[in-house]
Amino acid sequence: MKSIDSIAAELAAYDPQALRADTVNTFLARLVEPVAQLEEVGIFQALGRVLAADVISPISVPPHDNSAMDGYAFDGAQLAAASPLTLKVVGTALAGKGWSGQVQRGECVKIMTGAVMPQGLDTVVPQELVSHSPGQNPPTAFITLAPGTVRPGDNRRQLGEDLLQGQPALKKGELLTPAALGLMASLGIEKLQVWRKLRVAYFSTGDEILSLGEAPREGAVYDSNRYTVFGLLTRLGLEVIDLGVVRDEPTLLEAAFTHAASVADAIITSGGVSVGEADYTKAMMKKLGDVAFWKIAMRPGRPMAVGRIPKAKLASSPHETSTISYNINSNFEPSKDAILFGLPGNPVAVMVTFLAFVRPALLKMMGSTAAAPPLLKARSSEAIRKKPGRTEYQRGVVSTTPEGTLQVRTTGNQGSGVLSSMVQANGLIVLQHGQGNVAPGDEVDVMMFEGVV
Repeated sequence: MKSIDSIAAELAAYDPQALRADTVNTFLARLVEPVAQLEEVGIFQALGRVLAADVISPISVPPHDNSAMDGYAFDGAQLAAASPLTLKVVGTALAGKGWSGQVQRGECVKIMTGAVMPQGLDTVVPQELVSHSPGQNPPTAFITLAPGTVRPGDNRRQLGEDLLQGQPALKKGELLTPAALGLMASLGIEKLQVWRKLRVAYFSTGDEILSLGEAPREGAVYDSNRYTVFGLLTRLGLEVIDLGVVRDEPTLLEAAFTHAASVADAIITSGGVSVGEADYTKAMMKKLGDVAFWKIAMRPGRPMAVGRIPKAKLASSPHETSTISYNINSNFEPSKDAILFGLPGNPVAVMVTFLAFVRPALLKMMGSTAAAPPLLKARSSEAIRKKPGRTEYQRGVVSTTPEGTLQVRTTGNQGSGVLSSMVQANGLIVLQHGQGNVAPGDEVDVMMFEGVV
């Protein structure tokens, strides 16, 4: 396990007083490690979990050649480029039932979507693309295809087209999505090996913070960070431990950090890391762990603390401000120190630093190999002022132009306390470190919120 100083020494661009945003992610990728405990879960409990082993397909999907649509199956070798083709209908193949008859040259079989292709047939013409004519003595149906209606092999799903037996269906480290659950069900797989859920404890700090239900008082504000962090963690599918609000008192802070480190893989705090704030939180972080304090070249955000807090013997809850109950899982076996993420106190800054830095680190701790969501390109519909030398995350509203391209505008006031702007936005406009002012029509990067915020 590398110390904070040794990780810092590996990074050529490391400057804790003016740390680039991309360097933050590089640092955190070296700081955190995936969980090591496995669980077996049923497919209904697997959504959002991370696979702990490759899933090898026990069957081929589809298990046989079948029709991709309702139509008529025939041997495509009979098609001629310039001549119509007339075929005698000699039977019907239904989905879920085999058709064992023989099909000769000049004949076809009416076939339903998903039905097994009869032997010797490789092409399906959609039923709406043929003309019908009756035969005589005895009455027999015929179909006629115009030249160029289909090509040999059209509208046939081949055996193993989706997956071949013995091939990996899903890879270790994949986040299980609704589509992945459907794929597992199509293979007849009921249970999956996943990494155990990551456990994250979080609390807000500050004497000026009010919990819901408390009476207003002069100079105090209701805590929003506790609830946005809860939502962000829950969206990740983590086991969340809410420790409420901790006042700026050394004994309470020490008890909160010690307790959190004892029951969780990671700790997230908001407040107490900015220059000029009370030193109790930062002093306690230094006392209890190996912690670095950063000024990140970004807006909003800038102050952040990261490090490790050693685990101690399980402590009782240090205070009673938490309203969200949790149970200590007897199977929880933390083997490493708790990772600490000390976020700023301003509400928007908390969300931005979480999305930009904490979320990717937590995904790695979950065992996920998923890359960060790609940044989309959109054209700015307005001028945006930007100073080179820092990364800016402006709240934006992305929409589609009549021409089908993406455009984005800001939500207006970009103050780090304007939480309503995060509700109005559907993404962040990411203005990169070396970027300057943006003119209307310029392309900018956009980080979308869908499924995250």
